[in-house]
Amino acid sequence: MFEISTHPSIADIGQERWNDLSMLDFPLMRDEFLEALESSGSVSADTGWQPLHVEIKRDGKTELLLPLYLKYHSWGEYVFDWSWAEAFERAGKQYYPKLLNAIPFTPATGARWLSVLDEEKSASLVAEILRKLCQEYKLESAHILFPKAQAADLCDAGMMQRQGCQYHWFNQGFESFDDFLATFNARKRKDVRKERRKSIEQGIEFEQLTGKDLKLEHIDRFYDFYVMTYLVRGQQPYLSKGFFHKLVERMPEQLLLVLAHRDHEYVAGALSFYDSETLYGRYWGCTEEFDSLHFETCYYQGLDFCINNKLARFDPGAQGEHKIKRGFIPTPTHSYHYIKDSRFRAAIDDFLLQEQRVVEQRITQLQNHLPFRQDN
Repeated sequence: MFEISTHPSIADIGQERWNDLSMLDFPLMRDEFLEALESSGSVSADTGWQPLHVEIKRDGKTELLLPLYLKYHSWGEYVFDWSWAEAFERAGKQYYPKLLNAIPFTPATGARWLSVLDEEKSASLVAEILRKLCQEYKLESAHILFPKAQAADLCDAGMMQRQGCQYHWFNQGFESFDDFLATFNARKRKDVRKERRKSIEQGIEFEQLTGKDLKLEHIDRFYDFYVMTYLVRGQQPYLSKGFFHKLVERMPEQLLLVLAHRDHEYVAGALSFYDSETLYGRYWGCTEEFDSLHFETCYYQGLDFCINNKLARFDPGAQGEHKIKRGFIPTPTHSYHYIKDSRFRAAIDDFLLQEQRVVEQRITQLQNHLPFRQDN
């Protein structure tokens, strides 16, 4: 039999025990990233993300670690279940808190647990743990967002699959940005080149900073831009400056900060993470509006970085059909859900089947708007 223990913070597990179990270089599952969220106050019971991290031991040895949260709302998830919560409320049932296995505020597909077990056994164990904790804490649902696990493993373990769509770029061994553009049809290729020239014509230059070249003063300037993206919408930012400071101090080798400057003044920035295969675009902001500045800072600079560093994929974040004409391909994403009440489970399962057909049809339609030459 295995032994389940829960931890109210990732610090209780400890960096050494967490990272020792990881055989990944996926930056968003590192102890350094998750601990920075908690110790900076960005993730806590006060913000609606109460840590309840799970450790599974067998014969005294850790076999699985699962970042888990008691979630008191659905903000910061990018898999939208507000209608489910409303249906529960109308029926006189309590949807929140719910159990959530996810990377907070981060809709990037990747590992969602660490384990010495094979994929099928670990997925089955995770599903079993979530069901047990729902019973123990008297919760109605549990959710796994954007896992890299095989769909069949989680579905066979009793989870319902939900499909979404993002827009990802895939490297075909490109040697340069022009090499990538050579796969476009003539009109779309001309459009991208024109868009990239706009930054030059407006006198904007770019820096790409990572590792030892990335300093706290750079991240302080970037944070001003990041905050602006929320303030213009009348919102407060999810993440504190302390969170970003901790990233620079503890894992700068997996950060890419693109800063745009004009007349020796910084005007915009985008912060991404990367591993040996993928660039994960996450945060952006600016203090002045310039034509096409967002596309250059967030997408084209990232593509340059991927090509120069032989990265296979660029995941620039959620939403944004505007990415298609810039060479990002509609890509299915998945989440998995356990609903304890059999009546709601049947209704949601039916909804998910209908939604999946709509998403798949939309992906097929969007394929027709890709900028590539027909002979590719």
